[in-house]
Amino acid sequence: MLRYDMLVLGSGPAGQKAAIQTAKLRKKVAIIEKEPYVGGASVNTGTLPSKTLKDAIYYLHGFRLRSFPNVSCTVKKNFTLEDLMARKAQVIKNELAIIVNQLERNDVEIIYGTASFVDPRTIKVLKRNGQEETFQAENVVITTGSRPRHEPVIPFNKKTICDSDSILGLDYLPKSMVVLGGGVIGCEYASMFASFGIKVTLIDRRKELLRFVDQEIIQAFIYHMRTNNVTVQMGEDLAEVKEDERGRPVTTLKSGKTIVTDMLLFTMGRMSNVEELNLGAIGIVPDSKTGLIKVNENYQTDVPNVYAAGDVIGFPGLASTSMEQGRLAACHAFKVKQSTLPKIMPYGIYTIPEISTVGKSEEDLTTEGIPYACGRAFYKEIARGQIFGDLDGLLKVIFHRDTMQLLGVHIIGEGATELIHIGQAVLTYGGTVDFFVHNTFNYPTLAECYRTAALDGINRLGKD
Repeated sequence: MLRYDMLVLGSGPAGQKAAIQTAKLRKKVAIIEKEPYVGGASVNTGTLPSKTLKDAIYYLHGFRLRSFPNVSCTVKKNFTLEDLMARKAQVIKNELAIIVNQLERNDVEIIYGTASFVDPRTIKVLKRNGQEETFQAENVVITTGSRPRHEPVIPFNKKTICDSDSILGLDYLPKSMVVLGGGVIGCEYASMFASFGIKVTLIDRRKELLRFVDQEIIQAFIYHMRTNNVTVQMGEDLAEVKEDERGRPVTTLKSGKTIVTDMLLFTMGRMSNVEELNLGAIGIVPDSKTGLIKVNENYQTDVPNVYAAGDVIGFPGLASTSMEQGRLAACHAFKVKQSTLPKIMPYGIYTIPEISTVGKSEEDLTTEGIPYACGRAFYKEIARGQIFGDLDGLLKVIFHRDTMQLLGVHIIGEGATELIHIGQAVLTYGGTVDFFVHNTFNYPTLAECYRTAALDGINRLGKD
């Protein structure tokens, strides 16, 4: 029986960083991966492929040129779905090679097979050839990720009725689509396919879209989607989904509305991949509805030598935070003192246009009773915005009315997910909005939006 200092179950972002951190501490570590490839959902079915598709559509399908009425996009006429999927496949292939190389350079062993617990320190692995092998480790980190949740009333067929995994195998281009679920994934795909020229209907049972984002930004996003022929229907519950005589999805809502489209995409939630782990053998009971595993501030489960990180522990479920969770779990397992996960984290939503946010929203501050002021900069006011042709982008800063301390930054538009890190840095060190006024930014850049927004906010207060 092979023995390790650490076994990591799953090779997604959390698993990779847990394993590499363990290797850096000169401990013997192996990753056990169920699939025949590493990377998890982040690389193969989630973050990377969807963002690659978004950028390919955005740049190659002419969306970016819509602000240039005298410019025709010849690429748009010749750009096919096959080209789109080929680009996605190439990016995934390159990223997988980088991950494997990184793991090998750090002496992380990769064991392919399905892992299950025998006891807290013993893992049985069923390999793809049917053979079983048993391994022991002083510590185990569960980073098995998640998968799209399915509703029993929906007859998924991976062709006309898809989830966010099977949509990536699309082999034809629908003319119309229903997206059920207005979360991050649903909004990303809805805006993406709409930019591809598909008529999209986005449906969600909630009254508000993306409630954790500043609602001024969300209202701007809804406006963008509607101008791009997306029908947004909020507060609608699903009754049933059937196929008509032509095999098209027929979506019926509890309000009585019926929508017939070429395709349906279901994006309402995800489930943790824990069913095959035999967690009952070690006394861990995941949530019955979501499969989420409960952990403490050190990412320990109820079994002290068994840790969990990433999607299996729930919110925020971002690749960036999962990486740090995995690393911190490994540090704690080997008694290496580390700081906790930063409280100020940016969120990136790769819609068209992009949305990114960090810190408090106006809704948060109103609920908490904190006096605040806002400043705004529209991309059309910035030279770089004119160059890009993004005349609708918006950067919004929120700060304390009395102390001028920065409280939040919210952006919609070109480069939002990159631009947000300037605001994140100032928020992290507790800086004031005056920093943006007195700082020097390259010209022309979108970063100048920070100064414009700061001056706008200060002017609204009547301060010099």
